[in-house]
Amino acid sequence: MAGPLKTIALLGATGSIGGSALDVVARHPDRFRIGALSAHSSVDELLALCERFRPDSAVVSDVAGHAALRDGLRARGLPTRALAGPEALVEVATDPANDTVIAAIVGAAGVASTLAAARAGKRLLLANKESVVLAGSLLVQAVAEGGATVLPIDSEHNAIYQCLPADGGRGGVRRLLLTASGGPFRGRQRADLAGVTPDQACAHPNWVMGRKISVDSATLMNKGLEVIEARWLFDMPASRIEVVVHPQSIIHSLVDYVDGSVLAQLGNPDMRTALAYGLAWPERVDSGVAPLDLAALGRFDFQAPDLDAFPCLGLAFQVLEAGGSAPAILNAANEIAVSAFLQGRLGFLGIPDLIQACLDALPGGPAGDLDQLMDTDAAARRMAEALIPRMRA
Repeated sequence: MAGPLKTIALLGATGSIGGSALDVVARHPDRFRIGALSAHSSVDELLALCERFRPDSAVVSDVAGHAALRDGLRARGLPTRALAGPEALVEVATDPANDTVIAAIVGAAGVASTLAAARAGKRLLLANKESVVLAGSLLVQAVAEGGATVLPIDSEHNAIYQCLPADGGRGGVRRLLLTASGGPFRGRQRADLAGVTPDQACAHPNWVMGRKISVDSATLMNKGLEVIEARWLFDMPASRIEVVVHPQSIIHSLVDYVDGSVLAQLGNPDMRTALAYGLAWPERVDSGVAPLDLAALGRFDFQAPDLDAFPCLGLAFQVLEAGGSAPAILNAANEIAVSAFLQGRLGFLGIPDLIQACLDALPGGPAGDLDQLMDTDAAARRMAEALIPRMRA
């Protein structure tokens, strides 16, 4: 039987995670309602979602879209409040009316609102990687201060969460094994990747994702960021986190125990599974995902990642060992590199080269507070932009 109605602030409503979350919400109107929706600049898409889900508040983080959002809501006769700017994201993330926050904004722009939700003690469905990669220690501190419940939505971390001891401890855990599909270029040698195009990089064989995360999957940086996330989410050192390529994307991750047991979470590659788990936890609800047909699959394959062809994964382990502000430099440089690749200003192999150049050029240091980390983020972005003309086209 359904409990009290959960009211959700969905930050990043027009992205792929947002669409999957709204699909799950719409299946269970007796359990969930939308209290707030946000988008970066896609006002027309946001207005369409407001018509369907009738939130109390709608936020466009790009302030230039505020008037269009306000006028569009009025024209549709909707009572939804029109808000704009980064401060408005924090406002809805901490609003007492919203007990659940889905942090699905892509990039560093989602960090402040995610930390605010944690400090406010929300049930936090965490899909914003950068909040952990850029500010993992600050997130852990905010969760402790606010008493938030963090439910990871990345399929890999969600799988690990489900396979860890139910008491929340780490007793008997030997290793965390993150699975990677290998992306669209699995099996290729480094020399074969020089001429790949953005459309090829975004053609993931298993998952439907946005273009930035699709490129991250193609370079294996997505898996590298997930390694950094796992260190903070599960309080596990890098030496006990491993990555294994599993092309079928059915086993989403595994936990290896000292007694020889290995627990895995399986399911069809669909983000609605993790979102339904996070929204309903500790209960289970229908996500709309088809049941897994093991007989039809027939086999599971595994292989070690190729760090020569895909050096971004090695760079992530490197900055995790370095600690401090190094992950912030890596994350910022990667965002600029991927954007430049998608715009045709940088070749695919230039992505790891640019990240390495930024790590070499910028001195690492203590992580500091959020302002210091954002300063580091900004410096790394400036450095990356300045270095792009020197990279291979």
